[in-house]
Amino acid sequence: MLRDATDASIVLTIVITSALLGARNEYSAEKIIQKLRERITRQATVIRAGIAERIDVADLVPGDVVALNLGDVVPADLQIHTSQGIECDESILTGESRPSEKNDGDFAYMGTSVCAGRGSGVVIAIGNATRFGEIAVRAARRRPPTAFEGGLRRFSALLLYITLAISVSVFGVSMLLHRPLAESLLFTLAISVSLTPQMLPVIISICLSVGAARMAKRGAIVKHLISIEDIGNIAVLFTDKTGTLTTGNLEFQNAVDTAGRDSEEVRFFGLLSSTSDGDPAAITNALDAALWKAAPPPLQDRVKNCDRLGGIPFDYERRAMSVLGLVDGRPTLVVKGAPEAILAWCDDVPAEAVRNIEAYSDAGARVIAVGTRDFPDPRAPVAADERHLRYAGLLIFSDPPKADVHAALHELADLAIRVKVVTGDSERAAAALCERIGLEVRGSLTGEELDRMDDVALQTRLANVDLFARIAPEQKERIVRVQRQAGADVGFLGDGINDVLALRAADAGITVDSAADVAKDASDLVLLSKDLAILAAGVREGRQIFANTMKYILMATSSNFGNIISIAAGSMLLPFLPLLPSQVLLNNLLYDVSEMTIPGDNVDAETVATPSRWNLAFVQRFMLAFGPFSALSDFAMFAFLIYAAHAAAPSFRSGFFMETLGTQALTVFLLRTRRVPFFRSRPAVALAVTTLCCAAIGMGLPFSPLGRLLGFGPVTAPMGAAVMGIIVLYCAAIEAAKYFFFTRARRLLAA
Repeated sequence: MLRDATDASIVLTIVITSALLGARNEYSAEKIIQKLRERITRQATVIRAGIAERIDVADLVPGDVVALNLGDVVPADLQIHTSQGIECDESILTGESRPSEKNDGDFAYMGTSVCAGRGSGVVIAIGNATRFGEIAVRAARRRPPTAFEGGLRRFSALLLYITLAISVSVFGVSMLLHRPLAESLLFTLAISVSLTPQMLPVIISICLSVGAARMAKRGAIVKHLISIEDIGNIAVLFTDKTGTLTTGNLEFQNAVDTAGRDSEEVRFFGLLSSTSDGDPAAITNALDAALWKAAPPPLQDRVKNCDRLGGIPFDYERRAMSVLGLVDGRPTLVVKGAPEAILAWCDDVPAEAVRNIEAYSDAGARVIAVGTRDFPDPRAPVAADERHLRYAGLLIFSDPPKADVHAALHELADLAIRVKVVTGDSERAAAALCERIGLEVRGSLTGEELDRMDDVALQTRLANVDLFARIAPEQKERIVRVQRQAGADVGFLGDGINDVLALRAADAGITVDSAADVAKDASDLVLLSKDLAILAAGVREGRQIFANTMKYILMATSSNFGNIISIAAGSMLLPFLPLLPSQVLLNNLLYDVSEMTIPGDNVDAETVATPSRWNLAFVQRFMLAFGPFSALSDFAMFAFLIYAAHAAAPSFRSGFFMETLGTQALTVFLLRTRRVPFFRSRPAVALAVTTLCCAAIGMGLPFSPLGRLLGFGPVTAPMGAAVMGIIVLYCAAIEAAKYFFFTRARRLLAA
């Protein structure tokens, strides 16, 4: 528009180069995330030609018969074919918190979850043709902003206010000095661009995607990139016991009667109550699977040949399941579950039985109690019938601790993460395991005790409680919620439908790839195996990602802030612009390119030793503390160029460009660490090479054939010496400022 082809070409080249660099890195980040998403499996059990098989949900077609079990997410719109007490949580579609009961012929919708019972259904719609798909097409769901996103928004607002204030001031002064309107406007816009860390979205995307890829190599898949910061900030980790602290390979040990003697009859009752149709292939419970695996063939045949008349599926409120079968020709209700529940429903419990339960629990065994009663009533049993039982005996299972769990717990402790165990098992068994693996337990709390506390009392107890036993799903959610209210970032590791509420309530929900579908939906991080060592590596990686993101923010804002102060002041005091608009943009481009390798930079050990949270006040203090040093070095260069070198405008711009680019390049090395750079904290090779190359290119431009085209003038030997001297003084000043700044920061934290 101004018919200035040279400047227009330079500005367009800089803008296009910046845009292409950003687009390339954003594209690479998106490709990484797409590959990560493909690694999180979602399968369904489908029955084709009478054979049950696990297939990817994307391969479902209308007409398929899908088996539904507790914890499954319904993979398509289904018409229920068989229902054994199926109840679905449809709050995602209807907002109704109460589960919806599903009988034969009813419909179950994709995206809802099975919260009780089991059965099967016929696929009637898939994809966008489902009820959920129709809603998703019309409106995409958006997750609430994380703490990291909120911090970025506040930071962006701060930059906006500063940019507007400086830009308006510079433009106003230029007009008062009667400078050309076009030149003043271009210079003001260049300042606005330079003050803004426009590569921040790119740097964040690269940090998160590269970090997520590294986490994936360690076996941790991040579902939502922005949640990486929350994963790194975990200070308290609630975890279940089975499969996390133990191997998860449950083995049946024994069945004993009321007197503690071996009992095949109790074993028979345990097998009978494990399935509703005598088919071991339909078992989804690990305890029942272990029971069947250890059962001799004659006993299995006896169970399979026993007629079943009905049953009540397991749920986490009752902590029990029942089957009504013909035992020796008599209708008998067999109830199996947590010892506390079964004993409460029995009319007469021998004292020896209670002692047996305590002894096995103290040894770390998993104990299941069995009770029976005659049931001559022709109707189907209901939960209220699980009363007036005869105590039959116990089923004993073992689940040894993992061999490497002690090392994993030690690594989490090194990361300042307090591990707390939340289990549905007995307090005695859980405490015995914790002692065995060396996990310090300062105190314990049962679900029954929890119900007698209000949130204030619970928050007080949480500071000294590390073990929660016999905990219901709603209680897990309450524990996590109250712990968050106490000010700690909370992670929750679980894999069942009973963990969903707590997964959603935590700052970072963590599950495993073999978890219930509904648990994977509610989580932020999916572990490819249930291993605390993998989680520790993921937390460490999350803290490194956050640390490198903050490096860019701190370096870019402080350096840009200082340079803009000097450029703005120079434009007001000098008879010419200290830099041309194209030179301002070129300086900014070279500095941003040098910082693009920050995502792969090394991180100091103390940076990841404790959780780090977004702190806008710290960013402001950092910018105001270190930004002026850049401005002071620029003012020193101004003084030399005007009063000593008597430089004309083109030569002035050459000297100033070299000095400001040199100090910016060193800022990358000086402010990336609290330690002494290079000696006690070495940057990554890529960062060092990229930064030095960009600095060399920028400082060599005034001497190159492009120098005159870019508006630079000749540089004398004294000017070069002054540039080097000022850079050395700048380094010394920054190192001194770092010492006082971080010493004061530590004192504030200690206070």
